[in-house]
Amino acid sequence: MKNNYQPGSLDACISHLHHNAVIAYPTEAVFGLGCNPDSESAVMALLALKQRPVEKGLILIAADYQQLQPYLDETRLNAEQKEKMFSSWPGPVTWVVPANAATPRWLTGRFDSLAVRVSDHPDVRQLCQTFGKPLVSTSANLTGLPPCRTAAEVHQQFGADFPVLQGETGGRTNPSEIRDALTGELIRQG
Repeated sequence: MKNNYQPGSLDACISHLHHNAVIAYPTEAVFGLGCNPDSESAVMALLALKQRPVEKGLILIAADYQQLQPYLDETRLNAEQKEKMFSSWPGPVTWVVPANAATPRWLTGRFDSLAVRVSDHPDVRQLCQTFGKPLVSTSANLTGLPPCRTAAEVHQQFGADFPVLQGETGGRTNPSEIRDALTGELIRQG
């Protein structure tokens, strides 16, 4: 796909997202691969790139909670559960929340829930705000290789022409913590 934007710029990455392409971008700890969550073809391209089965489900990353609301069934969360979730955001905590019945299976996989995070990383927030919705988020790495921590590592693993939002990770060592919003159970240590 050709455009007149500077490679690695926000405008170039937004253009790729609007054309249902997969991009890479810096997050709190590693570079993520992302795409338009509402495009089945974009999500399937991301899953093929990662060699990840659709059944595992995916994470959505957003600039604010309002971007995530269309995908979630908030009626299944009480005030205390919401408060725990909101008190960790924006930040590197991912919550598994009951999904809205209309949320596509290419996002939820075999689950009736969806993993979601409101990021505090400025590049992620700007990307999601400019795109106008959340992005699918999974670590940028090919199966068996470590997650990429720099744009150069993304290009080494995915090719020199792969669209990467130029920026730095947030410096965290570990990927985001994952917790179940209904039970508070720790699923993955952050």
